[in-house]
Parts: sequence; structure tokens; C-alpha cells
Amino acid sequence: MPCWKKLQALLSALSIALVSVAPLSAHAEGLAVKKAELIASEDWYFLQADFDIDLNKSLEEALEKGVSLNFLVDLEVTRPRWYWTDEVMVSARQNIRINYHALTRQYHLSSNNITLSFNSLAEVKEQLKHIADWKVFERSVLKKGTAYRAALRMKLDIKQLPKPLQVEALGTKEWDLASEWFRFPLAP
Repeated sequence: MPCWKKLQALLSALSIALVSVAPLSAHAEGLAVKKAELIASEDWYFLQADFDIDLNKSLEEALEKGVSLNFLVDLEVTRPRWYWTDEVMVSARQNIRINYHALTRQYHLSSNNITLSFNSLAEVKEQLKHIADWKVFERSVLKKGTAYRAALRMKLDIKQLPKPLQVEALGTKEWDLASEWFRFPLAP
């Protein structure tokens, strides 16, 4: 029986270690979709979304050294089919770029040919957390009475980093910043 007690103590210690590490790994991801909805107007659907964003120290330092961070926001609307794979009705992407200019000591957030200036990184993150009135697709694409599913995610686009940083990004999780797909129903 002493072996059984040792095994039980080891499993107990392992479960305590896993419980204490789990919150750290969930926090390390740094990017999640909190809520999202598509709002219909007369002719268009507009996306309203809120994100939870936490840039790690490496990303903040790279930004302050002049590296631009590009985020991709992907939206897909599909029609479920029982006999085949789901039909993709809409696939839209928005690129959001964050820069820091040391000379002016300002951060710039660019999206859809609009650039906003901020004095602090906290202000940029607050703006990045909300997407409002993104004109995504025409209302005529979807048929009334049909059930659809929408999915949204945001991720750091490492392909737009300078080449030396792309190599570093492949070898470390510090640069792997992406949310899970946030899925929600859509009924026109």
C-alpha cells in the first residue's frame, strides 16, 4: 500500500500544479472575442464586436522600437447543409495596423484608409477592443427564413512582420496572438 499512497500523493500534487498553471496559460493567449453581432440596415449588414486584448511585453517592446503590428479580423457567414460541408456565403477580412512614431511620440491605428492618432498604448488598445459599424456585406446575399452561422476571429498577422521577426515568431509563442473563432447564429 505505500506505493499506492505515493502515487496518490504524486497525482494530487500534479493536479494542484495544473490548476495553478491553467489561469496563466489562459491569460497568456491575450486575445479573445467577447461579443459580436451583425446588425441589418436597409441594404447592408454591419458588424459590431468587442474584443479582449492583452499585448505581451515582447509585442509592446517591438511596437515601441518601430515595428508595425498588423491584426486581421476575419468574418465568415455559412449556411449549414446536412448533405455536404457548410456553404460559405460571406468571407470578409479587415486589416488593422498599429504603428509607433518615436519622433512625435504618438501611436497610430490605421484601418480602412482611416488613421487615428493616440498619445498612449492604452488608448490604442481601448480603440482596438471595439469594432463598430464595419460594413461587411449586402443584405441581399442572405435569404429570409434561412438559418446561417457567423464566425469571427482576430489574430496578429506575422506574415507582415519584418523577415527576421517572422523567423523568431515561428519559434516562440510570444508572437502567437490569435483568438478562437467566436460563433453565433444569424437569421435574416
